Amino acid sequence: MLAYVFWHWPQRQIETRSYVDHLIEFHRTLAANKPDGFHKSVVFRIRNANWLKTDGEAYEEWYLLDDSAAMDRLNEAAVTGVCEEPHNRVAREAADGTGGLYRLRAGAEDLAQARYAVWLSKPGGVSYKDFYASQEPLTSQPGVALWGRQMTLGPTTEFCIHSPTQIQTTDSHELIRIYPSSSAINGQ
Repeated sequence: MLAYVFWHWPQRQIETRSYVDHLIEFHRTLAANKPDGFHKSVVFRIRNANWLKTDGEAYEEWYLLDDSAAMDRLNEAAVTGVCEEPHNRVAREAADGTGGLYRLRAGAEDLAQARYAVWLSKPGGVSYKDFYASQEPLTSQPGVALWGRQMTLGPTTEFCIHSPTQIQTTDSHELIRIYPSSSAINGQ
């Protein structure tokens, strides 16, 4: 499984509530008109992401995909047809943004339960096999996933660990899910 991740934040003069409403409208429209290979999207509000050019809150969108070919279909669907205007509305209000491509490396994808993220790099001189093995005590826990950046695309460090509980490290970021809502995830 792949995830296209996109980070962005509103222009200073844009009201946050309006920006979030437009962002949610876009994701609802996309969910109702899924291109082939696209599973779902989840949007988090984050703070203090040192790889972004903002000190304020930002939004982190995760688009779960079958494979890299699905990115082409997602890209086309997001900016045409019924998704075009909702997408363009948010794009016009954004101050800046950047994205990356990540592959699920260990654990199970459970973005509905993700509450914390830790961004980390593999230590120099450590093989990937040994790095994955060192993360296994964490990634074998329910709801924990290790995502690895693909082909050095993306502004972050190489790996992201999602967890439903806080991981004891100074680099742990809280994720506030804004889409879908808890009731939508629970089928209510």
